[in-house]
Amino acid sequence: MSARPGPRARRWAGDDAGAVTAELALALPAVVLVLAVLVVTASAASLQLRCADAARAGARLAAIGEDDAAVADVARRVAGAAVDVTVSRADPWVEVTVTASGPGAWFTGGGIDVAASATAWAEP
Repeated sequence: MSARPGPRARRWAGDDAGAVTAELALALPAVVLVLAVLVVTASAASLQLRCADAARAGARLAAIGEDDAAVADVARRVAGAAVDVTVSRADPWVEVTVTASGPGAWFTGGGIDVAASATAWAEP
């Protein structure tokens, strides 16, 4: 014995036509927005890590007595050419700060600024 749909079931079956398309059209901008936020956040985090690595490399080099130009050159090779490097010396410490303007200018209206610094004991 098979159950046949009644007239009421047949009437409801046709009312859902196009619902998936409408729901997708409403949800798609939200999905794109979430993906854009993830991409910008991941690139800013990557730039932050590169700045931290560059600051540590520069601080190690400054601690062994290299001049500021060599420290800035090494930091720029590690983090990229578009970073600003500041070397501060206060006996017996040396601090290297690396700052960069990151991605997101198209998304946030301005770049995301990241910075990292490292301090080392300068050898005599």
